[in-house]
Amino acid sequence: QLQASGGGLVQAGGSLRLSCATSGRTYRTMGWFRQAPGKEREFVAALRWSGSTTRYADFVRGRFTISRDTTKNTLYLQMNSLKPEDTAVYYCAADEGAKIFSSMATMSQYDYWGQGTLVTVSS
Repeated sequence: QLQASGGGLVQAGGSLRLSCATSGRTYRTMGWFRQAPGKEREFVAALRWSGSTTRYADFVRGRFTISRDTTKNTLYLQMNSLKPEDTAVYYCAADEGAKIFSSMATMSQYDYWGQGTLVTVSS
């Protein structure tokens, strides 16, 4: 029900935009997580669909922007100034609940997950 796309190979310093389509369904909280090879999945960014709240991991603040298109029911992650350490599979996640700020970075707070899209940043 969540279809992530937009991953690919990019050089360091480049940009990519990830998309997550919801098949027309609206969720009240959506986010992006990533998992690098050999590492645990980690939080990247999340937002309330109402637009009232966004949250970013410290390591992407100022480089990544999360947004949504309410007419297309699509979540985006604009990634700029990419670094080799951003290489990972990026997953979109969603939940029907409106999460508070402190909960938005917790994987267990999301009931729905996309299949992931691979981002590879070369040095």
